[in-house]
Amino acid sequence: MGQKANSTFLRASSGNMMMFDNLGNLRKGRNTDYHNHDMQRDENTGFNGRYNNLTVENESKGSKKQPGSLCRALSTRIDPEQLKIMGNEDFKIGRFEEALALYDAAIAIDPNKASYRSNKSAALAALGRLLEAMFENRQAIQIEPRYGRAHLRLANMNTRLGETDKALYHYKQAGPEADPDEIAKLKKIQIHLNKCTVARRFISTAKALLKLRMHEYAEAAMSKGPNFDVDGCTKFFGPIANANLLVIQARVHLAAGRLDSNNNEVKKGMRKVRVVASARSNGNKLFKASKFSEACVAYGEGLEYDPYNSVLLCNRAACRSKLGQFEKAVEDCTAALNLCQSYTKARLRRADCNAKLKRWEASIQDYETLLGETPQDEELSRALLETKEHLIRKSEVNEGHE
Repeated sequence: MGQKANSTFLRASSGNMMMFDNLGNLRKGRNTDYHNHDMQRDENTGFNGRYNNLTVENESKGSKKQPGSLCRALSTRIDPEQLKIMGNEDFKIGRFEEALALYDAAIAIDPNKASYRSNKSAALAALGRLLEAMFENRQAIQIEPRYGRAHLRLANMNTRLGETDKALYHYKQAGPEADPDEIAKLKKIQIHLNKCTVARRFISTAKALLKLRMHEYAEAAMSKGPNFDVDGCTKFFGPIANANLLVIQARVHLAAGRLDSNNNEVKKGMRKVRVVASARSNGNKLFKASKFSEACVAYGEGLEYDPYNSVLLCNRAACRSKLGQFEKAVEDCTAALNLCQSYTKARLRRADCNAKLKRWEASIQDYETLLGETPQDEELSRALLETKEHLIRKSEVNEGHE
């Protein structure tokens, strides 16, 4: 093609490749359409190593700017470092999907480069794919065990997942990359977590709440957790921990009544749940209307189906206290506390009823327990002081009779 008269004719690049409208060094003529069907680009085609043999020279300075990361990649020699740089550019402006595609392309060409894996991890994390991101960072560390940036990213991700021990380990491995302020913050978080000794006996908050028979709170706690798929959880937490998680989820669903509707036992259980819920609702309405006797009966009907329901026991105690049945109210409160030691309302009600029965020592014991939990409560402090004064007067009267 020796024609110089028409500047639109240039030598085409050779090689096993597909040509695109605005790529390569074959230009269109002003009145010529080269948009042949065989040259059309598949919109779903991504970088996965299929263009390893591609060597296309840059267009001349007068040509149009290439639109998009994929086009820019194809208009240069396929160099994984260049792909990484372009991925970084996309990442900085928030084009995480495009950055991910470019990092994948770099990995396809050179899978043993730790920085490509770690950068891919950052893109995945930005897209909310946290478990995949952690997997890629682990791959980076396997390739280069002392790669500080990968350790730093793993530290941040473990912090997001509440794995403070693992996060601290990776901060230490990150060396000078780690921010001392971030490490200090993480240590503070760890101190607070270690203080939760009761909750740490259970695998999760949901399990702890189930043990306390606080089923609604258990379901709420479970719903707030991250929604990881089963395979992802197994990969990250391990099969044993994931099996435990599935058991807890099953128990929460069981407590919420989401059971097999074709099972006769399930149907009986559902009827029981509905009766108990109805009894509680009716009792609450009657109590608000100051119909304490009727409310007491309503709560009692619920307890016939669920005698270990601490809420119904405490509510019935409130009715009995209003009716002046302080002895029975104390019994209900004690039963509720046997089921749930941390049931503050039941303990407060029992302290009040014991005071009305002039059992000052028992009342003082409950008030002191409550104040230990909430030392700033002025109302509790006044109640405790009054009860102690009654006990002192009682002692003085007894001494006067001796």
